[in-house]
Amino acid sequence: MGDRWYQEAVVYCLDVDTYADSDGDGVGDFQGLIGRLDYLARLGVTCLWLNPIHPSPNQDDGYDATDFYNVDPRLGTLGDFAELLHQAQNRGIRVIIDLVVNHTSDQHPWFQSARSSPDSPYRDWYVWADHEPDDRHQGMVFPGEQHETWTYDRTAKAWYYHRFYKFQPDLNIENPKVRAEIKKITSFWLQLGVSGFRMDAVPFIIERTEPGNPNSPKDFDFLTDLRQHVQWRRGDAVLLAEANVEPEELPVYFGDGSGSGNRIHMLFDFMLNGRLMLALAREDPETIIDALRDTPKLPTGGQWATFLRNHDEIDLSRLTADQRNDVLAKFGPDENMQLYGRGIRRRLAPMLGNDRRHLELAYALQFSLRGTPVLRYGEEIGMGEDLALDGRDAIRTPMQWSYRENAGFSTAEPEKLIRPVIDKGEFGYQQVNVTAQRKDPRSLLGWFERMIRTLREAPEVGSGSTAHIDVPMPPGVLAHRADGRTGTMVFLHNLGTEDVEVDLSTLAPEADLPIDVLTDRNYEEVGKLDRLKLAGHGYRWIRLCRGQGL
Repeated sequence: MGDRWYQEAVVYCLDVDTYADSDGDGVGDFQGLIGRLDYLARLGVTCLWLNPIHPSPNQDDGYDATDFYNVDPRLGTLGDFAELLHQAQNRGIRVIIDLVVNHTSDQHPWFQSARSSPDSPYRDWYVWADHEPDDRHQGMVFPGEQHETWTYDRTAKAWYYHRFYKFQPDLNIENPKVRAEIKKITSFWLQLGVSGFRMDAVPFIIERTEPGNPNSPKDFDFLTDLRQHVQWRRGDAVLLAEANVEPEELPVYFGDGSGSGNRIHMLFDFMLNGRLMLALAREDPETIIDALRDTPKLPTGGQWATFLRNHDEIDLSRLTADQRNDVLAKFGPDENMQLYGRGIRRRLAPMLGNDRRHLELAYALQFSLRGTPVLRYGEEIGMGEDLALDGRDAIRTPMQWSYRENAGFSTAEPEKLIRPVIDKGEFGYQQVNVTAQRKDPRSLLGWFERMIRTLREAPEVGSGSTAHIDVPMPPGVLAHRADGRTGTMVFLHNLGTEDVEVDLSTLAPEADLPIDVLTDRNYEEVGKLDRLKLAGHGYRWIRLCRGQGL
């Protein structure tokens, strides 16, 4: 793997509390995760992204922390976490954790002190207003569940700002002590051995909130400062940011415009994600082609993180109303499948009708596009969702390991589980689990292992350049290429259902014994690239040539 390890990584996202329970209390823990590291290594994962692990009242699934220097006791101890880092490193797996510092829990000692007195040393660690702000009912992140962004606190006798729920008061980024504390938090976890952070809600972290101004300015200099601090503490540490903003704003999150790339290393590609979902819904790759064409030029070291399903809803807010309606009609037609008026709270397998060919196509496409792929736990076996659960919890059910009670996740009584396992229908653990798929080399899990191995043999996908191949194509077919020092890969994906034939003979002069390396079925030899057959929902990954000397 190259010096910028994150460019060639495969990231696996999980909630520790729903992954594997080692002590039978109904909650997943670090020891349980340690016991599953060999599974992850076999899958091909090179980086674990852990959703919040800090102590919390868990009113928002851990995103409301009460102590940034410890771990939730339900998950284990700091010693258990250190052992997880050690065992993961032994298997070549890095670990990054959520850095949720836009806000704290209202139960955090800082906020309890801040509200107690205007003279509290923590008063200015939060954002206050003496009078009701004009924008009190604007800027809600969770419309329908959240009704204001300013709440009056009777003890403090003032209004406090919360971009998210009212039990999550925002920290005041303009306070130098808050900035210093955030850097101290990163130092602590880097010293323990994490390889970086997934930064939650970055646009709100750097928001210099002005009461009454719904469009408060942002302080990008803090990102520059934090990046420098993190790099000095651990040179190969990475910052992976959540910033779902307009396309023209994206470059400033990577760097200050000088081309130095001195801010965030990686950004989740929300724009591509929405267009991917639209392309799958319409069986038309044009929106993906637009995304590849419109991608802002990144500074050296800058990288996208691609995903189909993450830990939240599928956010379609960057699509037009018509586009959004097309995706919802196809993949989330019922109201209880939708969330916040902008997204879908389902996993991919049920969205695609549990069609194995369609699932393979979707993930082959995601993993072949420029950037670093991120995979949500359970997607590799085709898990479903539980729409009886509230909001985002629908896709946060326990991992399905085996035929045993509770899907092998825990030995606790079912009523003691953190969330119920899916135990009915075609996505119940009796039909969908790791044990069943491990025995079947043709399973979805077996396919993911082969696909990820193939991807890791083509580092140009992550560290090279990606471009649409602009030649006449049958309807529904996307052709693109990845070029790097290790050579060139060509990818064909048929989003449609009809069998087609593709002519890529214009690439023949570049070819050096071209060969299929991953396909949905056995095809005839690549030959002169002029008669490439492709099945409906089919795909072909073709090694066009290798770099000189490789």
